[in-house]
Amino acid sequence: MARYIFKRLLLILPTLFGIMVINFTIIQFAPGGPVEQALAQATGLGNMSSTASISSANAMGPAESSGYQGASGLDPELVESLKRQFGFDKPPHVRFFNMMWDYLQFDFGHSYFQDRDVVDLVFERLPVSLSLGLWSLLLIYGISIPLGISKAVKDGEAFDLWSSLIVFTAYAIPGFLFAVILIVIFAGGSYLDWFPLRGLTSENADTLSFTAQVKDYLWHLTLPLIALTIGGFATLTMLTKNSFLEELNKQFVLTAYAKGLSQTRVLYGHVFRNAMLIVIAGFPAAFIGILFTGALLIEVIFSLDGIGLLGYEAVIKRDYPILFGTMYCFTLIGLFMQLIGDLTYTLIDPRIDFESRDS
Repeated sequence: MARYIFKRLLLILPTLFGIMVINFTIIQFAPGGPVEQALAQATGLGNMSSTASISSANAMGPAESSGYQGASGLDPELVESLKRQFGFDKPPHVRFFNMMWDYLQFDFGHSYFQDRDVVDLVFERLPVSLSLGLWSLLLIYGISIPLGISKAVKDGEAFDLWSSLIVFTAYAIPGFLFAVILIVIFAGGSYLDWFPLRGLTSENADTLSFTAQVKDYLWHLTLPLIALTIGGFATLTMLTKNSFLEELNKQFVLTAYAKGLSQTRVLYGHVFRNAMLIVIAGFPAAFIGILFTGALLIEVIFSLDGIGLLGYEAVIKRDYPILFGTMYCFTLIGLFMQLIGDLTYTLIDPRIDFESRDS
């Protein structure tokens, strides 16, 4: 197993490098870089709609640059100063390797437009995303596993049919659309005003007692958590059901029943461990997925200052240090989580040996 882990660790670096190269290259062709953003603010445009025809500053040569200055009546020295300030006076490949060298030392630089360290911004926003990710995963697993087991035991019965209808209906509704529906109905939209519209705490949260702070936190968390959970448990429920159905049809289960064991003993003493292999081993990857991708639109809709909203703002403003810094960190974490997921398989079932499979 040590050999397999060593090989996987060696593969992390080239995989990470390739992902960063692809994304860096794609962004070079995207219009409206940080220089254009700064020029738009300087000229009072306020957005990039009027500068959409401008090439990205990091791909812009002197001719294109001077052409833009003449059209806008800007001082060429101002444009060159902005390019030096953002580091776009260097060729793209030089900027990329300088960035990667800094990232290898975990130096992610400063935000272009917030004048703060990227690391500080990430750690400031991380608790919000962790709250959403952990609570939603606990709910998803807490609902999906018992529901999937019940559906497997009652396969083909009325409970299985009606629960499947509910599960697939919930899965068919996108999380962000369900979030909007919740806001309209329960957050002061057109009907009820039971829950707050934004944030995870009230403005006066610091003055509340500990118990009141916990209640306030859960009150704010309710709608985003429901929106995140509602579409996430369908796949896991059906995966649990199918895993249990496969195990229930095996010979050892029939033997256990023949020995007079109760259904509860058979399900949780014999079937559970084998059936839950793929479900439990997928937890690390599921956590990363919901933490850094699944919660993005929910954070934007509910104005939650988490990692998803931070990344969204970085894309809109072309704040490359935040964009690439968070991409580097979360890609690295995701690659390690994939390795942890494989190791989880071997912990749950020692019969699985990735090293012998590779050889």
